[in-house]
Amino acid sequence: MHKRNRFFITLSLIYGLIGGLIGIAWLVDPGLIPGNVALLHGHLMLLGFIAMMIYGVGLHVLPRFAGRPLFSERLADWQLYLANLGLWLMAAGWLVMRTALLVAGGALSWLAIGLFTVNILATVRHYGPGG
Repeated sequence: MHKRNRFFITLSLIYGLIGGLIGIAWLVDPGLIPGNVALLHGHLMLLGFIAMMIYGVGLHVLPRFAGRPLFSERLADWQLYLANLGLWLMAAGWLVMRTALLVAGGALSWLAIGLFTVNILATVRHYGPGG
């Protein structure tokens, strides 16, 4: 497995643990963590745990299903950086309630989703009569 894909999966599990811990802490003491804790928890679980797991598994498995190498390793590397930076900015934005951080984080996260889409579509596309 490519080192980058292992990073995606490892970070996914770490984000899942952090997101779950934040959710439990919020239930125990709603004033313990500043900012919008529900949205912080939601983004850590969806963009952190779920999306990073999909990225890691998808970048490893889908090229094998297609019988071709990944279209671009460089795009996938940039996807890793953008997805994580975007999530950290969004998490900080929910903690301190700054719209600029949320917008920047959301834009970077969306770019990471876009890179994944382009890379996977170019990898699994149909290549003529023989496949």
